[in-house]
Amino acid sequence: MAVPGLENLPGRELPAGSFTIDAVENADLATVLEGPPPGGDEAHPLWAYIATQRGIDISVAELCALADFDVADGPMLGSTELTYGGPLKVGVDYEVKGEILDIVRKEGQSGTFDILTFRERLLDAEGAEAAAATNTFILPRRPA
Repeated sequence: MAVPGLENLPGRELPAGSFTIDAVENADLATVLEGPPPGGDEAHPLWAYIATQRGIDISVAELCALADFDVADGPMLGSTELTYGGPLKVGVDYEVKGEILDIVRKEGQSGTFDILTFRERLLDAEGAEAAAATNTFILPRRPA
């Protein structure tokens, strides 16, 4: 079901930003995840999520506000799908671009909620997609 007043939200571009995966943070991530230490300039694949979230030039609160939702009302991460164009690299300056794909209103046992779907992409210097994160936020709506 379409969300009244937000029909024009799908297709909206998010403010672009940039992100560089730091070697020390990459090593720290491997330690926290109890994985093998990184070798060479290859970054841990989880950076596809972290770098897009940190690099896009919009906060979670601002993104929720675009959907007429107050972050204090408790958005929830519904799902994340990560895709890769190849290994992510430490020390590479990535451009981060994003867009809102969809917003859908649902009714459930706990009431009304919206599902906001958006995609954020890491682009290398040539503009090729190095990785992308497609996320859904569940936005519970309070009764009017």
